[in-house]
Order: sequence, then C-alpha cells, then structure tokens
Amino acid sequence: MGANDARKRSRREFLKLAGAAAAGVVMAGRPFAAGAAPAAAGRAMKIGIIGSGKIGGALGGHWARAGHEVLLSARNLGPVRKLAAEIGHKARAGTPREAAAFGEVVLVSVPYAALPQVGRDYAAELKGKPVLDTCNPIPRRDGDMAAAARAKGTGVASPGYLPGVRLVRAFNTVSYRAIRSEAHRKGEKVAIPLAGDDAEALRIAVQLVQDAGFEPVVVGGLARAVEFDTGTPAYGKALTARELRQRLKIGS
Repeated sequence: MGANDARKRSRREFLKLAGAAAAGVVMAGRPFAAGAAPAAAGRAMKIGIIGSGKIGGALGGHWARAGHEVLLSARNLGPVRKLAAEIGHKARAGTPREAAAFGEVVLVSVPYAALPQVGRDYAAELKGKPVLDTCNPIPRRDGDMAAAARAKGTGVASPGYLPGVRLVRAFNTVSYRAIRSEAHRKGEKVAIPLAGDDAEALRIAVQLVQDAGFEPVVVGGLARAVEFDTGTPAYGKALTARELRQRLKIGS
C-alpha cells in the first residue's frame, strides 16, 4: 500500500470513528452537515488547567469570559492567584491535583519533560477525562525523551505519558502572543488544528476552541498530530483555516 492509499484509509477510519458525534465540527476544514450541535449549543463546563503559564493562563481567561468555570494551577500558587483575581468571575486558583480533580475537561500546558510526572501523579484524577495537550517536545529543554517523542510524533508519544485519558492534541501550533491577541478577531479566525481518537473528546475540544475565539480544524486521529508538530509547515504561525488546509494538504 502506498503512502497516499494509507493516508486515505486512515482518513476513512477516522471519519467512521467521528461519525455523527462530531456533527458541526470542522473536519479537515469542512463543516459536517448541521445536526446534533456539539456543545456549541453553549454548555458551560468546569475546566482544570495544569500549567497556567503563558498559554494556559491566556486560555483560562478566554474560557472564563465565555462562561466556563476555570481552575488555574501551578506549583507556585502566588502567580496563579493573582491571575485568577485579574480574570475575576468564574476563575480561581489551586494546586495541579485540585485542577485535575476539578475539571470535567483538563488542559495540560507544561514543559514536555513534565508530562510523565503529570501522568503518574494525577492518574486517578485524570482517568477517563478529555485532556487537551498543548505540550511540545523541545530536545534542548526537555532532553532525550523529547527527541524520542519528536521521532514518534506527539500524538503517539503523549498517550504513553498520560495513560487512561481521552487525549486531544490542541493549541500547540500558535504562540501565546497569538492566543492573547488574535482571539475573536474580525474576519477569518486563526485556526487551531486538533487530533484525537475519541469523538466526544474532540467535540468538547471543538467547543473550547470556538469559545476561546478561534476556528477548530479536526485533522484526524492522534497519529496525524505529527502533521502539525514542531518543525512542520503548520507550526508556529497564526494561520486561517484555509491557510492551514493548504499547509497540511488536506483539501478544501
């Protein structure tokens, strides 16, 4: 089987998985037919954020303003308490364990080398939950494990560090500056590529991308997250959905 055939087969299998549960999602940049709307109908959620730095903190603010309850966390509670106070209503601070327990969905935004400890320390609290993983492996910072993750692709590597969760790769391609400044912009919104194997987790991720002020583009299953990993043409740029489709060569 050639590479193109394998790619088509992977896409067919993913579409079967997503099915009706992903109604309303942008799949490879194309909307499904309207039907049962995903949480885009507006259900407010409890979101735990493990790692409330530049990316996690910015997203926490967007989500709180969209009406979600957010628990921001870090090992040093001083800065996150200040951030929660600045965000105001719907945001509070706590420990990473409290964030893992609080969230019906959890965002993990930490240095990639910290993922194994997150998976070990909070396994019970995270089990079975949708988890959005923003973490990028950077060998000069994270060491050999990052190089191994880059070789495998993060969509394959990260589930090994976060076992038992319903993982979605999300918010890893754009800078924190773009997350802060480009949310809800007029015209074509900045696209956020998503990859996951669980249709319901993807549906939730789609809503949260939209609520943060961006346009979700579901690329496929976790194995396809490699297509927007660090160093790819889709990485590090605030692209529109149209531009992202072109970079990923996933059609119009």
